[in-house]
Amino acid sequence: MALTTTVHDLRTLIRSCHPLIVIETVEEDRVLALLQSVAAQERMPLFEWSITRGLTRQDEGQTISKLTATPLAVLQHLNGLTVEGIFWLKDLAPHLQDAAVARQLREVSHRFSRSRATCLLTGHPIALPPDIDQIAVRLDLQLPDRNELQAMLQSVLQSLGTRTSPRRPTSTTVVQSLLNSMTDSKPTSTGPTAQERDAILRALQGLTLHQARQVITQCIVEDGVLSADDVQTILTRKVQAIKDGGLLEYYPLEDNRFELGGFVNLKSWLERAKVGFTAEAKALNLTPPRGIMLVGVPGCGKSLAAKAIAREWQLPLLKLDAGRLFDKFIGESEKNFRKAIEMAESLSPIVLWIDEIEKAMATGGGSGDADAGLSRRLFGAFLTWLQEKKQEVFVVATANNLTSLPPELLRKGRFDEIFFVDLPDEGERAAIWNIHLGLRKQDNTKFDLSKIVTASHGFSGSEIEQAVVAALYRALHHKQPLTTDLLIEELTHTVPLSVTRSEDINQLRAMAQGRFVNVR
Repeated sequence: MALTTTVHDLRTLIRSCHPLIVIETVEEDRVLALLQSVAAQERMPLFEWSITRGLTRQDEGQTISKLTATPLAVLQHLNGLTVEGIFWLKDLAPHLQDAAVARQLREVSHRFSRSRATCLLTGHPIALPPDIDQIAVRLDLQLPDRNELQAMLQSVLQSLGTRTSPRRPTSTTVVQSLLNSMTDSKPTSTGPTAQERDAILRALQGLTLHQARQVITQCIVEDGVLSADDVQTILTRKVQAIKDGGLLEYYPLEDNRFELGGFVNLKSWLERAKVGFTAEAKALNLTPPRGIMLVGVPGCGKSLAAKAIAREWQLPLLKLDAGRLFDKFIGESEKNFRKAIEMAESLSPIVLWIDEIEKAMATGGGSGDADAGLSRRLFGAFLTWLQEKKQEVFVVATANNLTSLPPELLRKGRFDEIFFVDLPDEGERAAIWNIHLGLRKQDNTKFDLSKIVTASHGFSGSEIEQAVVAALYRALHHKQPLTTDLLIEELTHTVPLSVTRSEDINQLRAMAQGRFVNVR
């Protein structure tokens, strides 16, 4: 349980005389529940401070002193106390830019370090001055687990059972039936069945407790019932949370219409690997496939393959752009990675596409020195998760630059398979031309395909697509239909990557020879 684990961790920190603890969150309700549990178990008083209310004792709710409203005043007050308590300071971090406030907090921390008294700072984000950051301990408040979500659900249902909306009244009988069904495995006539309940709780995972409470209340108030039909509403809210987070892009299954030309070996492997998700494989103690890596020439279909895999397996797709992980604040990049992984796991089964993985795993040329070891830490966290993950998250990692990838990532066993994507051969170029001409509503029989395929030797898939687009613009400009000659003329005006970066491509091929499986 996420909250229970945090209670244990916080009690350990308090008992070991840690004077300054930081929890970066906006979920103050969860922090309050956490602190109340710890204070009760440790038999310590709990105090709260905010700049609007000053210092109050939580169980009494009365202000200790009107002179404690300012950050400096409350810290001076704490410095003179002898009581061993937990002092929850809300949104104090921005005020630490004031040298006097920062100095006073250090003195309070020094005094508290000789007792069990503890200052706990909350807010989001929390950027501490370096000298204070050295003495603070950060504690992660994990996303709520199933038990927390179920408790929240019961609380929401109970509250709706005692009041109704004037526009759409909620039947107390219906709400009570819903409430009973959350604790009784036997389905009721009006409440969700056990399967529906599991689907609802599964859909809620990955949301904060506040977000989960909001969407559940919305579902119930809309029609007075809670059922599997509301799962889509919950998932829509989760997708919005993904977009707001800025780390991941979500591709729903119904919008995935990407086609893949060629890649025969990859398609064959995927057909076999799909069996790993079946009940038969589980009965033989076989774990589902972890993922694959696609390396090779830029523009030759690695990104398209990730989308096509999700379509082939009828799963939604999440894209993690490795470059978005990095943050200017120390520790934020690792936190971004954990948030992305938690969200991916909450949506399982799913395909997680990590684009240009070398950007996250090899900053500073792979040594990790240029970024103070950040890339090494991210690399270690990723490998640990990949080896130990329990959820059905199939990873598709793509990379353009093999030289900057850590060798540990490329050894057998990290991924289920590593595929090399080369420039398309003649047959694949024909398939690519057919796909892109068809997507632009062109009759493929009106073109000399063999002539076009020959003229596009050395072109990547993305370069072929761009040639079709550019030739269509030219045809529209001249008010004439698209022809074979127009396509070939466009090709002659383009210098492909196989020419401009021939040395790099030859080096890639040499490195891949005998190490990786060709997708074709």
